[in-house]
Formats: sequence, structure tokens, C-alpha cells
Amino acid sequence: DVGRSDTTHTPLQEPGDIETEISEADGVDKLLPYENCFLRFPLTYPNWLSEEDVVHYHDKFMKTGLTGGLNYYRALNLNWEITAPWTGAQVKVPVKFIVGALDLTYNAPGVKYYIHKGGMKRDVPLLQEVVVLEGVGHFLQEEKSDVITQHIYDFIKKF
Repeated sequence: DVGRSDTTHTPLQEPGDIETEISEADGVDKLLPYENCFLRFPLTYPNWLSEEDVVHYHDKFMKTGLTGGLNYYRALNLNWEITAPWTGAQVKVPVKFIVGALDLTYNAPGVKYYIHKGGMKRDVPLLQEVVVLEGVGHFLQEEKSDVITQHIYDFIKKF
């Protein structure tokens, strides 16, 4: 079960824990510009993230907080229970899988093996291509929008 969440407690699991950590780090207004484990930003922004974008996200998070987004991760075990009837189901449509080489998920234990050593092909039998974009992280549609658009276009024009 690559990617399956375990029941180990993390600061994300209990409402309030990670929110307190964020608050102690000077709050959400300091979160986006800081180098952190999810975005890995230096104090300057990457070329695909403008200061205007950061201001927009900052303003939204200051109004709403981060709890809504964090609840996605808190619900991982519940999501596995809900989707249990589809365990072992295959994706039976043509697929081109594109991932950034710097994406945290791609670099999680067991993921590369799953993708490149047959696990993904077993679950997605019509997998036609796996593309790993070097120097790209999680936000590949932002980081390399022209490259992603071309990959999508090239893939769909085959049909």
C-alpha cells in the first residue's frame, strides 16, 4: 500500500497542533516566504511564484487559516476506509504520468520503485509513458507550464 497513511501520530493529526507550530513561527504571514519542508522556498520566490501570488495566498490564509487544507491530511485514514471497495481496481484508460524529480511524494520511500519497477504498470495497465521532469517539484504545472502543456497536447492528439 504505497502512500497509505499509518496511524503514527504527527502534528498534523490532532487539530490545533500544527496550527500552534505555525503561530509560534510568527503565523501564516511568515509561512509562505520561509524555507519549509513542503514548498522548500528560499527567501526569494521561484520564477513561477510572483510576489502578487504570495500576497493573494497570504491574504486568504489570514482570513481562513490553514485548518481546511490541513484537514485533507488528517482525513487520509478515513479516505482509505471510504475507498476500500476499489482496492486492487485498475485504471483502464490510456495514461501518461508526469512527475517532478524534486516532488516530495515522488521521493517518498517506495514510490520510485512502485512507479519504475512495475507496480504502477500493474495498477495502470494502459500506462504509456512515465516522464520525470528534472529540477521540478510538486507544482509542475506552475514550474514548467509550457512543458506540461506540450506533454498533454502530444498525448491527447494521439487519440
